Amino acid sequence: MCTTFLAYKIVDLLKKQKTEFLDFPRLIRFNPNIPWKTRGNGAVSMKIKTKNPSSVKNQVKNLVSKYSDVKHGANPGLVFFESETIPSNFIDFSNLALWRLINRNNAKKFAKKNNLEFFYKGNGQGLVGAIGAIGYDFHDHTLELLSYRKRSKFGKERKISPDSVKIMQEKTLPNTFNSFDTKKGRVLITPHGPDPVFYGVRGENVDSLLYATKILKSEEKLDGYMIFKSNQGTGDHLKNELTFDNMSPYASGKITGMVANAPKIVKGGHVFFKINSNNHEFWCAVYKPTGITTIASNLIKGDNICVGGGIRKASKNFPRIINLEFIDVIHLEKKLVTSNPLCKKCNKKMKSKGKNQGFQCIRCGKKALSKTNNEVSRKIQKKLYVPKMSAHRHLTRPLQRVGLINKSTKFDESQSWFCVYRN
Repeated sequence: MCTTFLAYKIVDLLKKQKTEFLDFPRLIRFNPNIPWKTRGNGAVSMKIKTKNPSSVKNQVKNLVSKYSDVKHGANPGLVFFESETIPSNFIDFSNLALWRLINRNNAKKFAKKNNLEFFYKGNGQGLVGAIGAIGYDFHDHTLELLSYRKRSKFGKERKISPDSVKIMQEKTLPNTFNSFDTKKGRVLITPHGPDPVFYGVRGENVDSLLYATKILKSEEKLDGYMIFKSNQGTGDHLKNELTFDNMSPYASGKITGMVANAPKIVKGGHVFFKINSNNHEFWCAVYKPTGITTIASNLIKGDNICVGGGIRKASKNFPRIINLEFIDVIHLEKKLVTSNPLCKKCNKKMKSKGKNQGFQCIRCGKKALSKTNNEVSRKIQKKLYVPKMSAHRHLTRPLQRVGLINKSTKFDESQSWFCVYRN
C-alpha cells in the first residue's frame, strides 16, 4: 500500500517495546526507469538493536502482511540482516540497483547465498529494494519529513494552504527544497494518490523540517510524522557512465559527447537529437514537460555536452533512446550564418549576379566572389540545465544542491524524528 507508512507503523510498534534505533529510518530511491516500479521506486531499511530479534521479526512480518495490497499488484519483500557492519557485496548490489535492472531471481539467489532470512509476497520483486536498502552507502544525503493521515481520511482530497507552503519555502530555503513551484503556483509536497501520506517536506537538517511543519496550515488532523534519511535530491542514479556496452534497456546514467546533428522538434514540442560518444551515436529525447526543450533545440552539431537520463527500450520504429533528465553544456561551437557580402564603401548588402557569378554592389559596382560567414550569438550558455521543479523526479538533484554534499546529520534518538499525535 505504502512503503513509508508501513515503516511508520513498524517504528511505532518497536518504540513501544523500547527498541533502540541506531539511525534514522532510511528511504532509498532506486533506478526510476524500471517499468514495474512503484511510483518512486523506494525501499526502506532500519538499523536497530534488540534483545528479542525473533520476536521483532515475527511482528514485522505480520505488519508487512497486514499492510501489503497484494490484490492490487503489490510485491513486497522483507529482509533481515544481523551484523555490526555491512559487507561490500551488499553495497555492490545496492549500487547496481541504482542504475540497472536487477532480476528478482538474482535477489532471491543473493539472499540464499548470504544466508539471509527473507520473506515476500507476490513475485518477490520487493526483495531487490530490501537488499539494496540495507547495502546503500551514503556519500550525500537529504532528509524527508513525511506526515501521515488518519485512516478515515485515506483516499480523500488533501487540503493544505498553498500560501502557507509558499511562505514555508521562502522561510526555510536553502535548507528545504522542491516544496512550491512559484512559476506555476503549484504545491509540490502533497502526493495525489490515495496513499496515507499527507505531505512530505525534503531538506538538509532536522530543525528546518520541524520548523517547516509549524508554518504549514491545514484543517486536517494528522496521525503523526516520521523523518527519513534519504538519497532523494542526490542524482544518485545518474552517476554511472553509460557506454555502448552497458546501455541496456531501463538503465540510467550519463554520457559525454558531441552533438551529431541538428535537433529535430516533433509534434507535441518534444526534441530529438543524436550524440556521438566514443565513435558510437545515440539518440537523445527531451520531452516538453521537462521545460528544457528550448535548451535542447538550440544545440548545434559539434557542441560538447554531458547528458543524463534513462534508456528507453528499442522498438520496431525506434532504436534505444536516452530520455534526458539533464543537459550540461561543456563547450559551445561557434554558430556561423552565411550571407551576401557587405559593400564596405556603401555599407549595403551586395546582390547575387547569378549562379557561380559572384556578387556586386548595385550602388558602386564593387564585386565579391563569395558569401561571407558571420558568427551569431548562442541562445544557450555553458552551464547545467535541469528540468523545471514540477518535473523533478525523487532523485533529481535540484540546482540549489549542485556541489553540496550533506554528511553532517548526526542521529540522536532523543531528537523529534518520530511522533504520533495523541489527539
